[in-house]
Amino acid sequence: MIAGAIFAGGAARRFGSDKAVALIDGMPMIDHVAARLRGQCAMVMVVGREWPGLVTVEDRPRPGMGPLGALAGALIHAGENGFDRVLTSGCDLPDLPLDLAERLAPGLAVVRGQPLLGSWPSTLGSVLADWLASAEDLSMRTWIDHVGARRVELEAEPVNINRPGDLEAWLGKRV
Repeated sequence: MIAGAIFAGGAARRFGSDKAVALIDGMPMIDHVAARLRGQCAMVMVVGREWPGLVTVEDRPRPGMGPLGALAGALIHAGENGFDRVLTSGCDLPDLPLDLAERLAPGLAVVRGQPLLGSWPSTLGSVLADWLASAEDLSMRTWIDHVGARRVELEAEPVNINRPGDLEAWLGKRV
């Protein structure tokens, strides 16, 4: 069974405001991500903040560890609740593929160029928490290499909204 996890605890410094609430077609960006994950997952959680309609999960082992803390929180929560796999996304990837789970199957894989788009066995939760307790490098790419995750190439890379201009440019292309 697959759980979806949206990482939404970042400061969004480049965006200049809370990008999770940035509107796309009158709906917050995080809700677009949640809708795309709901079609592929039995449950969707948000890590690092509260959001209506989503299960709230805290970073593990503590906040401030970036995406790896969010991933550890998601994996541990999923494992404790009977999910064997977690499909992950940042809150700023509103056009993630509707068949991402299938494209990343089986198991341990990330989208090349988008390390937050991944498929992770929940059994890695305690492994990651232990690694975070002693790791000096908290980058997703280092963890991806450490666990040997496959990097999957997509024919069209999903948009990553980091700045207001990214959102404006993407919205302009959709019209």
